[in-house]
Amino acid sequence: MPAIRNIALSAARMRSGLVAVGVLVTAAIITLCLRRYGLSTLAVEHEAIRGWLAGDGLYAYRSPENEAGAAQPPALTLLLTPLTLLPLVAAGWLLALAGLAALLLVTLIMAGPVARRHGRRRGPFVLAAAALALLAEPVRAAVGLGRPELLIFALLAADLVGLRRAARVRHRSLAALLRSRRSPRGRAPIAVRLTRAFRRADYIGDLSQSSKRSEVDQTGGGTLRRIWAGGSWAGIGTGLATAFSATALLFVVYLLVTRQRRAALTAVATATMVTLGVLVVAPAETFAWYGTTMWELARPAPVSDLDNQSLAGVMARLYGFPAPPVLVWFSFGILLVAVGLIRARSAHTEGDEVAAFTLVGLTIAVAGPVTTAAESLWLLPAVLILADAGLRRRLSSRLPRATRRAGTAYLTMAAAGYLILITTPVWSLRWNLPALTLILLVNTLPWRQGSPALPTIRPAPHRPAAIPLPRGGTVRGS
Repeated sequence: MPAIRNIALSAARMRSGLVAVGVLVTAAIITLCLRRYGLSTLAVEHEAIRGWLAGDGLYAYRSPENEAGAAQPPALTLLLTPLTLLPLVAAGWLLALAGLAALLLVTLIMAGPVARRHGRRRGPFVLAAAALALLAEPVRAAVGLGRPELLIFALLAADLVGLRRAARVRHRSLAALLRSRRSPRGRAPIAVRLTRAFRRADYIGDLSQSSKRSEVDQTGGGTLRRIWAGGSWAGIGTGLATAFSATALLFVVYLLVTRQRRAALTAVATATMVTLGVLVVAPAETFAWYGTTMWELARPAPVSDLDNQSLAGVMARLYGFPAPPVLVWFSFGILLVAVGLIRARSAHTEGDEVAAFTLVGLTIAVAGPVTTAAESLWLLPAVLILADAGLRRRLSSRLPRATRRAGTAYLTMAAAGYLILITTPVWSLRWNLPALTLILLVNTLPWRQGSPALPTIRPAPHRPAAIPLPRGGTVRGS
């Protein structure tokens, strides 16, 4: 017994030491990020908010150094207004800690199932993945510049939990309905009709709701527990993200394309309520934002700036103009949006909602007007998906050799992509390598087999005759 206690105490001390080392390393990385980037974006927003509180317009402020102005929606500005009561460094640290918590949440949502699938402990795997993500340039830029992209990223990822729970409830409801309704002659027509109805509707009416209530009520949960377990809150995170960033509206379009109408309506209602609330508090700033400021693409920086790795920035630099040709950019942008939504819908059909959300995020990054390093956070789950898909193909001995070779290619792409995210050399920006990577991932990102297929009932082995016989009749000569 004393030996066992000593082993347990040494293990606990080792864990405590690792946690302490991790905290110190994380604090050092945040400090280096704040010093390198200087909280330049947060400094502009701070001065603009202080001028607004003093009686000036929110979007009238311009930085004396680079003429940059505030470029955040009024809803996000009101959320960050309490930070102006603190010094810039303290506000940057507080926003960095909030972003770190958001990064842990996103990693838990996206990397947790990967750890369970490969038989690993979820806690150490998630912490390791979060540490690797913290070293990437998108996270470093978001923390060092004082940008809230990590918080918006977490809001969008949180809806994945709700969509998973809602899909699980629908799957159980459909399975119970198929078991309860069995045709005596042939089971195939009922299965086909129910499968089509399931794919057309976002949820299966009163039967789904009643079964969901019965399942949750048996566990002793109340109303809040029933809502959480049923996933009916899915869409709130997307709605908040849409109110905080206009580009997140494409996620609402994705929910409509994949016929997740309940989540889409929840997102639209949430974004509308937040916008109306901000309109009541700050009407002049709201009209100014949606009327003119949102359309000033060069407000934070020129579109042709080297840091802008979107399709618009690449075209502006290729043509040598401050902004890209509108018709050319619009045509290629619409094509990329169509490809991204089609592939995201296919990933959703296969049950990989993480890959679907990642494809939508990559599509926003490549088709949007301005995409800096801090706005390329969806490259991180793309690397995770490539690594997971590669390991799945390489470790499976039942797959053909060509599929395992594709797994090696995915692993190579994941390693190369992560190295680019860590180093971000200047020559890669000059050669538009991040933009080309975004376009390549939108067209080639794989998805994994997720939840099981919809339950169907096999048809009867004996099919009815093409020409029915009279009732009670027999065939002569048989």
